[in-house]
Amino acid sequence: MAGYFPMADSRNGIIRWFSPDPRCILPLEGFRIPRSLRRTIHRSVFSITVDKCFPSVIELCASRSETWISDEIIHAYTVLHRRGFSHSVEAWFEGELAGGLYGVAIRGAFFGESMFTRISDASKVCLEFLVRHLVARGFVLLDSQIINDHVRQFGAVEVAREDYFRLLLAALEKDTSFC
Repeated sequence: MAGYFPMADSRNGIIRWFSPDPRCILPLEGFRIPRSLRRTIHRSVFSITVDKCFPSVIELCASRSETWISDEIIHAYTVLHRRGFSHSVEAWFEGELAGGLYGVAIRGAFFGESMFTRISDASKVCLEFLVRHLVARGFVLLDSQIINDHVRQFGAVEVAREDYFRLLLAALEKDTSFC
């Protein structure tokens, strides 16, 4: 229950472990869906799948000029995926992968790692699907790690380390699974 997560330095690939204080979480019950995203979801523009192409999702999340997702991290999370811990959510448009996200599920906690989009709103639709899925499965914590404007629009908040550990402990006491 240390609450650390790995990030590689984009220049040299050295992996460091982080446990920020405060920590960013997305409250599952307080998840906000922006109006424009509601319209996209209502139009059913994207088909959503789970764990259909985890390797492609993590590779596309890493394919940016500066990334914390090194080859070593890709390998580690792919192993975690094979063991049933890492999961991906994919958005498809006309048969092509349009966006996605991945993270790690442990008991009642989901640790969101990264997302990518090729078509506007694709990763946001994945996030909305993920939240509905987590709620339906009995999850109580969606850890987003570090706050940014992207997750803030969905109601993300920062919590102090001691509050985060309290939430994490409660989540780890839940007997639920992602699948």
